[in-house]
Order: sequence, then structure tokens, then C-alpha cells
Amino acid sequence: MKILTKWIRSYLPDLPVSDTQLAEDLTLRGIAVEGIDDLGVGNGSLFEMDITTNRVDAMNHYGIAREAATIYGLQLKPLEFAWPEAVASTIPFSVGIEAEDACGRFTARVLRNVAMGESRDWFPGAEVSTYFNLLEQKKISNAVDATNFAWLAMGQPTHVFDLDKIEGGIVVRRARKGEKLKTLDGIERTLDPEDLVVADHVKPLGLAGVMGGWETMITPATTNVLVEAAWFEPMAVRRTARRHGLHTDASHRFERGADFNAGPVASDLVSSILLANGGSIAGDLVDVRVADWESRTIHRKPITLALSEVHRILGATIDKEGITAGAVEGVLTPLGCELTNDSSRASAWQVTLPSWRLDLEREIDLIEEVARVYGYNRFANTLPAFAGGVAALPWAESESAMRRVLLSAGFNEAISGTFCSAAEAALTAPLPAQVVALGNPLSEEAGVLRPSLVPGMLGMVAGNLHRDVSDVRLFELGTVFSGTTEKVDERLSLAFGAGGNVAEHSPLYPARSLEFHDIKGVVEQVLARFQTRSIYFDRFPPEVGIIPMWLHPYRAARVVADGLTVGWFGQLHPAEAANRKLKDPVSIGEIYIDRLFKLGRRKPAAREISRFQPVRRDFSLVVNQDTAWQTIDLALEDLKIPELVDWRVREVFRDKNLHQSRLDKSTSSSEYFLLLGVTFQAPDRTLREEELQVFQARVIDAIGKAGGRLRA
Repeated sequence: MKILTKWIRSYLPDLPVSDTQLAEDLTLRGIAVEGIDDLGVGNGSLFEMDITTNRVDAMNHYGIAREAATIYGLQLKPLEFAWPEAVASTIPFSVGIEAEDACGRFTARVLRNVAMGESRDWFPGAEVSTYFNLLEQKKISNAVDATNFAWLAMGQPTHVFDLDKIEGGIVVRRARKGEKLKTLDGIERTLDPEDLVVADHVKPLGLAGVMGGWETMITPATTNVLVEAAWFEPMAVRRTARRHGLHTDASHRFERGADFNAGPVASDLVSSILLANGGSIAGDLVDVRVADWESRTIHRKPITLALSEVHRILGATIDKEGITAGAVEGVLTPLGCELTNDSSRASAWQVTLPSWRLDLEREIDLIEEVARVYGYNRFANTLPAFAGGVAALPWAESESAMRRVLLSAGFNEAISGTFCSAAEAALTAPLPAQVVALGNPLSEEAGVLRPSLVPGMLGMVAGNLHRDVSDVRLFELGTVFSGTTEKVDERLSLAFGAGGNVAEHSPLYPARSLEFHDIKGVVEQVLARFQTRSIYFDRFPPEVGIIPMWLHPYRAARVVADGLTVGWFGQLHPAEAANRKLKDPVSIGEIYIDRLFKLGRRKPAAREISRFQPVRRDFSLVVNQDTAWQTIDLALEDLKIPELVDWRVREVFRDKNLHQSRLDKSTSSSEYFLLLGVTFQAPDRTLREEELQVFQARVIDAIGKAGGRLRA
């Protein structure tokens, strides 16, 4: 936001420093000045400021002046305004608050015979046209400019209505189903029953805290005006603004927590500007409050602050005297806090909080304010005390092992967001009934805690492929959530995604598309790092309903370790691929590593490389179509032959008309050819032919039991 030093100095005429020094001192105290623009002699400088969302009290000129007054120990000029004496009114203007959960205070002031026209500088302290010209703020009319001046000056949004177009009085309520409102931007909006509106006794007049309505806007013909200054609950304003796609200066401040006590002062400021050109006040200020919100804002319970706690938390300073009781009072009092000595403790206070600092809630918040204003640069450079050692998490080594496997397989580690949409959660959650929804989501796309890492992985893979990254290999190790809002369970998970080609190292085998078995191999490498008695992969018919909805019904597999399901992987479901506009196949998977960690990590064992010659034998097999390689693999492993050091598939040949082939007339259409390569090697001797004959016989016997036989 933009701040004028000329305007700040109108509240602090004795400000002793230059604009450059003021910018540096404010920045050191957390009110960041990002840029300074010199506006010429007599006009000061224009600060470009970055105010954090919790400091809505500093999103205006008076708030910045308050910070400067605290830094330099100056007296801040009060916001006081003068206007003609009010004309008595026999009938007070009617104001009611029906939605007490969303509106804590509403003030209304009636002005009559007000002359509408161009803004000008009516009196010192309200130099509307001067300040607007320097800020390049568009001037519209004195009524609209007065409300803009109020939020620029003191941060309180206000609104002015054409009084003669209000029927009855004002009611702050929820919208009724089907109601329509044409807002000041000229758009007719259909209201939601949850929308908070300012209405009269017949119709809605505006979206509360967001934007006024067209029907009661100020025109050149307006003579009687109602000035509104209110306090609305932040979430109510935010939800209304988001439903209608609006973000205004008013909603920006109300959403972050406005000052409960600022309404009457802002009303005075707007009224004084309007009345400077003629007119009168009809009756007293109407001020309606909700007791519950008063107790939660301006009547909050005092906070106990102890000087000993200030010293303990902040430590030593470069000044010999350190932070004294006077220094604490000299910081907090100008910021609006009221300090009363605590009779039950020495060097302690009961601190009453200012209405404009809703971000102050605990003793540590007050200590932070003391440190911020005192100056972080005035604390001694000391290291915090520490005893003991750093303890690694129990699963840290297991995570590192998995990470090394995936990195060596060509994958890159990525990190996605902790939230996902409700639709993504419904698609990927292992337990759909235990998805944890957020009470205050950042957006619809981030409305629930992620029950799975798959949504984030899909987003990252798709994002890369859409940006012409042809070969994508990503994995993420992270936390997923399940349970209820009252009790959220966290567990570790691993997701991986891949798309594109696999580059072969031999020139005889050119690059090819990534296949299911490439991903299966990576999963096997990960599982090999854990102590498992048995590992197998299985699949199910789609009609069973077990396969996750994000996987292809015919190209997916379940991973089972020691009888426990530890993950799923396969090709992305075509519908989800089309939804994300992915043209080429994408492989995706998730491993429930919290279950793997319970199995324990396999410790690597090094053994000496044999100096003796290995012997390779190939077996040409005929295998039943329903016999998977895994069956043969397990059968060979169960042989427990120490000299059988390696076995793998060399070639596979399938043909529906295999029984008609000239290669082997004894085969049928329910069989296929498999070339199996095995390697024998002893660590202490050269294998003899008679030994090899025994080993080969055992291999052939195991293959026969698994559903295969040697080709004739």
C-alpha cells in the first residue's frame, strides 16, 4: 500500500527524522517500507509498504503515525473533528442487527441538506484533494471521497447512503433466498442465503463490508445522507466476498479484523468533511452493539506480563541497562495498551489490550511487541543454550534408503501442497469416510487435508508434461491425513509418477515408452530394502471394486508384503488422464511406507566377489498362459541353491496360432515360449559338469511344478 509522509507528519508535526530515516526505522520494526519516491519540496515522500495481514491496524496513515510516535517517543495528535451542532430529531433513525453472529456494531448518522460536489481542501487535517492528488487516487464526489479518505486516514471502511431512498430503517441480516441486488459496479447479483447484507425494511441495500448497492448510491441530486460505519465479523465478510468474486478496499480490511471502536470516529471524520460545505446533523449518532462481540474485542481479559519473562525470552541486549520496566511501559503504552501493576507479583503488569490490535492474545505477543519496537538490532548476538544431542527420527534411515533407491532409478524428489480439493480427496482417499475437511480453507482447490499423495503427484506430473518436459520421473515422501476434525491421524506415504520414454544404453535397443514392468521393477527395488518373508503382486477384475479409482482397471497391481497390502501402482485411469489433458500414458503409484517401516529395514551384507568362472545356461520353456513369471521366480528362489546366483527372462514369444507354428507342433494356443537364463557360480571353486547337471535338473523340476516344461 502507499503512504504519504506529508500525511503522517500532519499527525506528528514534531517528527524529528528525515523520510529516509523514518523508512529505515519502520522497516527495522516490522512495518516494511519497500520503496521511497520523492514527491518534491513540500510534498514529502511516497512510501510503498508491505504490511503483513495480521497488522490491519497499520494499513492506514494514522496507524503508521502511531508506530512512528512509539519509536520516537512522540505525542500523537488525537482524531478530533468539529461540525455544526446537531438538530434535534423527535424520531431516532431505526437500526437493528438480526445477524448478531456476523455484525458486532453498527453506527448510523443522518445528515440533511448536504451539498454534493467536487472535493476540495475544506480544513486542515482533511486535505482531501491534496492527499488524493499525491496518491493518484481518483476523485469522484465529496461524499465518496470522504469515505475513501476515512479508510486511507484511519483504516475504517465507511459507506454513505441516499437517505431518501431508504424505506423504514436499517437491518443487518442474512440475505433471503432469491433476493437480488445491483451493486455499485453495475452488476445485478443473486444473493445466497448465507450472504450478509445491509438492508432497509423492504430490500437489501448492499453487501455488508464488501460493496454498496446501486439503488441507494449518492448522486448529484442527493441532499440527505446516512453515514454508516460498522464492524463485521471477518469470516462473514470473506465468505460473502468470495461467493461473488469481489475483493474491495473495505473487504480487505474487514476480512483481517477491523477496530471495533473505530466506527464512531470514522463517522465523525466523514460527517465533518461533508458538512464543511453546508448541511446539518439530524439527531444523535445511532450506535447499536452486540454484547458478545464487545466482550471478545474491546473487553478482552487483561494479559499478565512479567518483566522476568521478558528477560528470559529476549535475553541480553547491547545496552548495559537492558530492557527495564520503563522501557516495557514506554513501548506498550504508546501502542495503545493500558498497564496496571500486578499486586500479586513483583515487576509484573496486567495489560489491557487496545481495540485495534486483535492479533495480541498472549503474553508472548506482548513480548514480541517489546522486542520489535525496542529494536532487534539492539540484542546481543548470543547462541541459545542447548544440552543433549540431535536425535534422528526412528524411520529416518529407512526414508534415506528409499530416497537413494528412487534417485538412482532416475527419479527426482518433489514436494506438493498439504491440501487438495474435495473431489481429489474422494478420488484418491483409501478411506473416503475419513477425509478431514478444513474449517477455513484457502480455496475450493485446497479445502481438505490430503488423504493421499496422489493428487499432488498428478498435478506435478501433468504440470511438467504440459510444459514440454518429455520424460518425467518424480517421487514424494510426505504425510497424509485421515480421521475427523476432532482427531486427525497422520501417516507417512510415498507417491511416484512417471511418463515419457526409457532410454536404453545399447544402440541395438532404441528409446521406448515407459511400461508397466519398468515401474514394477522400481517398486521391487524399494521393497528389497525391507525385511520381508514374501512379496507378491496381484490384480483383480474391475467389477470387484477393489482397484483404486485413479488407476486403470486392467493395468494396475496391488503390492502385498508379508500378507499386508502396502501399495498400488499402474497406469493412470483414462478418465482422469483425459480430465488432466494428458495424451500419453502416465504411470502412478502410492506405497504405504508406514506399513513397510513396521517390517524393519534389511541391513546390507557385503560378500566377496567370486574369483571363479560363472557358468550361464539357457532354458527354452513352454509355459501355460495363466502362469505368471512371479510363480517361476518364487519357485527358483525356493530351491535355495547357493551356486544359483542369478536368473532372468531373456525372451518371451506369444502367438495365438502358436500350435500351428513350424517351431513346435506340440504346443497349444494356451501356452507361450519363454527363454530363461540362469547363472551358476561358486565362491570357492570352479564348478564341475556333474554338479551343473544336478543343478539343472533341480531347475527343470522346479519349473515343471510351477507350470512350465522344456521345449521339445
